[in-house]
Amino acid sequence: CRKSKGKPNGKKPAPEEKKLYLEPEYTKSRITDFEFKELVMLPREIDLNEWLASNTTTFFHHINLQYSTISEFCTGESCQTMAVCNTQYYWYDERGKKIKCTAPQYVDFVMSSVQKLVTDEDVFPTKYGKEFPNSFESLVKKICKYLFHVLAHIYSSHFKETLALELHGHLNTLYTHFILFIREFNLVDPKETTIMDDLTEVLCSSSGSSSNGGGNGSSNSAGAQNHVKER
Repeated sequence: CRKSKGKPNGKKPAPEEKKLYLEPEYTKSRITDFEFKELVMLPREIDLNEWLASNTTTFFHHINLQYSTISEFCTGESCQTMAVCNTQYYWYDERGKKIKCTAPQYVDFVMSSVQKLVTDEDVFPTKYGKEFPNSFESLVKKICKYLFHVLAHIYSSHFKETLALELHGHLNTLYTHFILFIREFNLVDPKETTIMDDLTEVLCSSSGSSSNGGGNGSSNSAGAQNHVKER
């Protein structure tokens, strides 16, 4: 996470905060060495919407479970805003009203809204012959954007707790699989994920994804503004 540049008062700027999750001894940790680049590809016999629905639902459950392991450490006191490095996220209700909330409140909004969508037969149909709505892809993109925010928050604010629980291998595996999936189907704007490009480059380069937006991410993040951004 970048700190603000020092003012021209003769003092040296504060050193950039070290990101524990980028340490090689931790980035190497996985629960499987499977080639996720192949796993995320659309099977020849499967309908695209069916594939998106199945994977999105699975990612929702796994990310929800991963967050639950550190939820007792993510409180209104410790995480007063939903922040990831130098970016602060706001929740927008159904009427588009901007809501400033703590991280646990934001995650609760995310999980509650996604749970409502994935269990709605009109949005995520499970019965044979039921059609997906025309807005399905845009809803999947919205879900994936929010799920990325949760994953990024775990890394930026709760990686120490994840290490203490020895769950960093699970987190790395989940992140790699998720990022390669959303890239394969262009589900999240690369500008949205730039904030974690340094981690993405380390974790996903071995999965053959560095040429799919990963290379540009490092240069983009290097020129990122140092003040807190709002979304």
